[in-house]
Amino acid sequence: MSSERPIKRRLAIVVGGGPAPGINGVIAAATGEALRHGLEALGIQEGFKWLAKGDTSRVRPLTREEVENARGRGGSILHTSRENPTEDDAKMRNVVKALGKLRIRYLVTIGGDDTAFSAYQTSVRSRDSVRVAHVPKTIDNDLPLPGNIPTFGFHTARQLGASLVANLLEDARTTHRWYVVAAMGRSAGHLALGMGAAAGANLTLIPEEFFDSGVSLGLLCEILEGAVFKARAAGRDYGVAVLAEGIAELMKEELKDHPLVVIVYDEFGHLRSADVPLALIVRRMLQARAKERKRSFSVVDSTIGYELRCADPIAFDATYSEQLGWGAVRHLLEPAVGGACDKGALISIQSGRLVPIPLEEILDTTTGKTAVRRVNLDCAEYRAARSAMVRLEPADLANRSTLKALAQAAGLAPADFRAQYSRAAS
Repeated sequence: MSSERPIKRRLAIVVGGGPAPGINGVIAAATGEALRHGLEALGIQEGFKWLAKGDTSRVRPLTREEVENARGRGGSILHTSRENPTEDDAKMRNVVKALGKLRIRYLVTIGGDDTAFSAYQTSVRSRDSVRVAHVPKTIDNDLPLPGNIPTFGFHTARQLGASLVANLLEDARTTHRWYVVAAMGRSAGHLALGMGAAAGANLTLIPEEFFDSGVSLGLLCEILEGAVFKARAAGRDYGVAVLAEGIAELMKEELKDHPLVVIVYDEFGHLRSADVPLALIVRRMLQARAKERKRSFSVVDSTIGYELRCADPIAFDATYSEQLGWGAVRHLLEPAVGGACDKGALISIQSGRLVPIPLEEILDTTTGKTAVRRVNLDCAEYRAARSAMVRLEPADLANRSTLKALAQAAGLAPADFRAQYSRAAS
């Protein structure tokens, strides 16, 4: 009789993209569920960075004690990276080969749309030798989950961001000034809208508003000035305007020659918004326009983003991430749960049930990459938030007494005000 122990099946966990509150909760739940089913759990360091080079040395066993101690903490005990193995066929071959060398049968990926696509390609390239489950993570909330289901990390980031915006609003009230705040969120406006609405910001502008009509720095300033004049006409000389950073991408042609901007793209081809100081650019332009009118305008710029990503998760994200990590392993071990997904699954919890979604179903038919969920301008969340904003509307220009008050606040004749700010009120 052989005394050799049977080789355990192996599950690996990899984290890609930017940090988000709750990553360690997913790692802890997935590791715990794997260990309970007799699997060996391995953590892959720094996303796909080393696997894409064929390097299998940056892998370590995960223990129950380690993951439990990290469960409620922000950040990622496995770190992360934005390495894009799908950009090069050799890198994808290295990933699949490295996973085979490590004897990985199950792979849990944690990340946003780009990591989801890498997970999909890993599943396809491995030809089912590696079963893949992807856990949707991003504070941007832009993965195409059904029924407005959030990505984990979004609610924590929104709550912390709203608290910061609320502090700025109180500072604005106290000091009689305006703040222009750029909010993280890449090409979607979910986070900016959530922060602004929850904090009671005077207005929030998101890229989805301009997909059809287009946007320019001039139009942005007109909209913001319109809000300033409308607030001033109501007796308030302060406020906060939140701008989603994705607006910058819509203006990249206009911004590419701006002295404050360096146009840089990340490994997945996305504009690096951190290199576009949108709030600073808009603040300086607003001040220059006020100077031309021989008016003073106290405005401060601020950017909110990186400080949200590694916060400890609030209770919602702590329990949500646990369900997702548990669900990922349940699906991998029991494909019949929620339906088989031959080319990898996106893990979702719908109405309290585990529902895996085939990764191929979340691909954009035009780009072939993971689809991006945008803010629906017809949804109650946006319409209620828009209704509460201090923002020029067509009715303001149509009402004679309102137009007169706005024009007086701007130091213009009513006809001139209407001509200059008609675009802002559309």
